[in-house]
Amino acid sequence: MAEEPARPRRARPRPTEKDGETQDRPAHRTSATKRKAGVPSAASAMRSAAGQLAQLLGRTPDSVSSLKPTEDGWQAQVEVVELERIPDTTSVMASYKVTLDPDGRLVSYERTRRYSRGMIDRPT
Repeated sequence: MAEEPARPRRARPRPTEKDGETQDRPAHRTSATKRKAGVPSAASAMRSAAGQLAQLLGRTPDSVSSLKPTEDGWQAQVEVVELERIPDTTSVMASYKVTLDPDGRLVSYERTRRYSRGMIDRPT
């Protein structure tokens, strides 16, 4: 039995440029695209939160465990080693809630938790 000849694929029409925007773009925008041009990206907001907190505390942050956009900028959870011990699983860590304004400047910070590095969260 002979195979049917392959049908040529239809090319999807490419969006045409009109005033800098494509016609196929939806009219609504996500919260990430609503941000103004001068507002930092998530990566730069994360670096900004860690860097500014380091300046205030005099300690280098270990990690940024969460970052989320808010109506007024960004909110991050930053983990900091407060007391180094040997072995390092017994080091005392602190979790700080850091609030940044829309331009990425630190507005407030608050220590929300202290724990040993080796401690794992248990389900509640």
